[in-house]
Amino acid sequence: MALGRLLSSDPSRSSKLYLAIGGLSLVKAIAVRNDQERFRRELLDAGMFIGVGLLLRQYSQVKEQKRAEIESQVPDWAISLAGSESAKHGVRTAAQRLQSRSEPEPDPTLRERARGMVSSR
Repeated sequence: MALGRLLSSDPSRSSKLYLAIGGLSLVKAIAVRNDQERFRRELLDAGMFIGVGLLLRQYSQVKEQKRAEIESQVPDWAISLAGSESAKHGVRTAAQRLQSRSEPEPDPTLRERARGMVSSR
């Protein structure tokens, strides 16, 4: 999973998913404890999933604290305006425009400009 996609979705829900997968891997490691190679592999997987889950949980908490801090600084009238349907539509439209905007094309070279002038006459 790409890091950007991982962090842009709900990190709280993702952390629970990773912790659950880590727990299952831990149970699986215990089940195959007689096979040393599989035991190590499952234990490593469990540790990685649990680690990512804990990091996502911490990120979720920090993100929520920052959101609460920003919202506490915004006046109540601005929050009520931002909650309106027209404001939500405007934000969505602006976000779509930003996403669809392509990078500016590079300036044409001297050769390309000359060819364009010759072909237009």
